[in-house]
Amino acid sequence: MKKLLALVVATLVLSFSGCSSKEATAAEGVATKPAEAEVSTYLVGAYADVDAVQEKLSAAGFEVVTTYKVDKKGQYTSVVFTNAALKAAADKTDRGFAAILRVLVNNEKQEISITNPIYFGKAFLQDEFDYQAALTLEKSLRDAFGELKGSGDKWEFDGLAGYHFMMGMPYYEENAVLAEGDDAELLEKAKSYKKGKNLIFTLKISETRTLVGYALGRKTSKFVKKIGYQNAGLLPYTVLIEEGKAKMLAPKYYIAISYPQLTMGEFMTIASVPGAIEKDLAKPFK
Repeated sequence: MKKLLALVVATLVLSFSGCSSKEATAAEGVATKPAEAEVSTYLVGAYADVDAVQEKLSAAGFEVVTTYKVDKKGQYTSVVFTNAALKAAADKTDRGFAAILRVLVNNEKQEISITNPIYFGKAFLQDEFDYQAALTLEKSLRDAFGELKGSGDKWEFDGLAGYHFMMGMPYYEENAVLAEGDDAELLEKAKSYKKGKNLIFTLKISETRTLVGYALGRKTSKFVKKIGYQNAGLLPYTVLIEEGKAKMLAPKYYIAISYPQLTMGEFMTIASVPGAIEKDLAKPFK
């Protein structure tokens, strides 16, 4: 009889525990991913000039890090920005590239194109991506710039963390190490090379990591003309200095994920560019 009672009690305990667990899960009701399978790479909105974009970002609580003219005529300008939430999320090993977002001011098409925090957040933060935090960022951007439409460039959300262009191409975590040494010395090299001519910005993410924006060589940077200025906000290229290393996203990865509609034929037209980018960014650290 005692065994029977014990069995009944145990069954009831397990039953109530299971119900409690199910209720808690249902009560949370917090989405961890978008409802749509694919996520747009960029959020496209009505035109605003560079000054207006900076004002809107500042009013929305963002910090404008720099503005960078992608082409000589000034038709395309990349506005790099951040905030405390972006820097906090990026303050982990190999996550520093997620500390910034960008707005491309496109004078030719009379529109702006913003890097989607959901798309690049998932790609760069990997398993540490917080969908709700990304939604908060997206809402701030929509509040600041009004109606924003998803770009034609897009990719499946579930495939972003493991994105690579094709077999044999690098993944996010396969970044290129440009140099090793003391962090302070590496940063000083970046600042002093050619008297700082190519240094576009320095963003201190925390005491242990710094993100540096760097201009590519004149010839190298022309690759955006070949594959389309519409996504040229990926420039200036960034270098992450942390834990005794200066590293960059592998160009074959970064270009491809920024241009997800790029075909193999189009990629072949800039076949020499990935190697040229790595050479350009390695020079300051020699």
